[in-house]
Amino acid sequence: MYIESIPNRNSRPAILLRDAWREGKNIKKRTLANLTDWPEEKVELLRKVLKGEQLVSPRQAFRVERSLPHGHVEAILETIRKVGLDQVIASKSCRERDLVIAMIAERLIHPSSKLATTRLWHTTTLAEELSVTDADEDDLYHALDWLLARQDRIEKKLAGKHLGHGSLVLYDVTSSYYEGHTCPLAKFGHDRDGEKGKPIIVYGVLTDNEGRPVAVTVYPGNTGDPSTIPDQVKTLKERFSLNHLVLVGDRGMITSAQIEKIKDVPGVGWISALRSFAIRDLVEQKRIQMSLFDTQDFAEIASPEYPGEKLVACFNPLLAEERKRKRNELLDMTEKKLAGIVRTVERRTRTPLGKAEIGKKVGLVVNAYKMGKHFILTIEDGFFAFARNEETIRREEALDGIYVIRTSEQDLPSDDVIRNYKNLSQVERTFRTFKGIDLLVRPIWHRTEDHVKAHIFLCMLAYYVEWHMRKALSPLLFDDEELTVRRTTRDPVKPAETSLTAKKKKARRLTPEGLPVHSFNTLLAELGTRCRNKCRIVSDLKTPAFTMLSDPTPVQTKALQLLRL
Repeated sequence: MYIESIPNRNSRPAILLRDAWREGKNIKKRTLANLTDWPEEKVELLRKVLKGEQLVSPRQAFRVERSLPHGHVEAILETIRKVGLDQVIASKSCRERDLVIAMIAERLIHPSSKLATTRLWHTTTLAEELSVTDADEDDLYHALDWLLARQDRIEKKLAGKHLGHGSLVLYDVTSSYYEGHTCPLAKFGHDRDGEKGKPIIVYGVLTDNEGRPVAVTVYPGNTGDPSTIPDQVKTLKERFSLNHLVLVGDRGMITSAQIEKIKDVPGVGWISALRSFAIRDLVEQKRIQMSLFDTQDFAEIASPEYPGEKLVACFNPLLAEERKRKRNELLDMTEKKLAGIVRTVERRTRTPLGKAEIGKKVGLVVNAYKMGKHFILTIEDGFFAFARNEETIRREEALDGIYVIRTSEQDLPSDDVIRNYKNLSQVERTFRTFKGIDLLVRPIWHRTEDHVKAHIFLCMLAYYVEWHMRKALSPLLFDDEELTVRRTTRDPVKPAETSLTAKKKKARRLTPEGLPVHSFNTLLAELGTRCRNKCRIVSDLKTPAFTMLSDPTPVQTKALQLLRL
């Protein structure tokens, strides 16, 4: 008897159990059973029995004592070695370096507190890979202190790898709320997280022109964004020994006052933008007119108020429409609320509302929608009236869709000036990753100033690893693989458009090879299903246990190929 596979044109092959014998010169066959519905592994076992092979149950042969997720650990640690981050942290292997690398990896896998970290990294192969199975939270805090002491050297090495003469350096500042009241850095200030009543901690990140983080500085929560600029200029010039660089920051960061200070530092240029009041002055002086944008969406202009600077005026019609729509909606909502206050005042005839009480109600409305400048308000005891200020509305409408980039780099083409300013969006992506589901820099629980600084620096290093992994794994992610190239060639003013390749990938949710497209976190989870299994032969339990890795799935194989592991 034997098993035969019979091809079937439009269906799976027919699997038949057959007997055969010879009659003279002819071979006769007969079908004993149709095994087509059998599972493949069951058919294979029968085939071995028919060949006379001895079968042993897997449970009788060996047993799996433990399975630990390994694929994501392998990918992260190999990426760290591949980009040389381990050598940047410390040139020689030591206990502290291993703990820091383990914390960086765990930040990407299971972002959590230091105590939870010492528990969670035992649920993967991470602790075994770095020989930190015996570490407790005190060891991690000691490693954080060690890391903070080396921060200056590490950032210098990163700057040496990614910044050079004439580099464009992106800079932005954000804040995260703080849980507790013991850290002296935690102060009440401009909270970007929306957590009312909690102190915050401010930190600024320097990146190269591609958004790769190079350095981070932590400030007290009541520090204003512009006041951090002198620190960063000093870092770039003195610590990193850069002879010439161009600092790119938004208009709330690199203000006119800070530019005057930057001018005193040789070899430091800037790219920033004008605030709305400065743009209004240029419009009213007729230096910006709509005729400038007849042939293209940007034009170089000059003004004696900005000597030695290049000004590039830009007009985005889509942005103009959006601003007009939003302003009209806010005006209508404000008007509706104010009309309600008018009716309330008119009804109160027996005990009229006082001027102060009416003013309080009106203040809540105009402050909520930030439209007070566009209304003429008349408030008296027992009387309230309002009307739209058409003049201020007209003046603001004249600025819709217009923004002006200012720079010290006279030789830089205008379109590149705009593109480089827009690259600040890459720093904003850094902050989204810091605060989002990836690294969870917040909430910050650490009690001391040094531990808070070390925690944020550790998150920056984790994002450095993620940045490189995202770059390599982009064909498997929803990320646009062509974005880096398109940034240098696309229209500098119009909104960025997703490439056709990325649109197809997002629409089908499949790669060209038919593999499912992932977010960064779900791809890490997919890699984590590749396990390291600890096995032992049942017939001889005295023999040492051995390990076996799960065979990679197609997605895992592709990811490992992209990471070149």
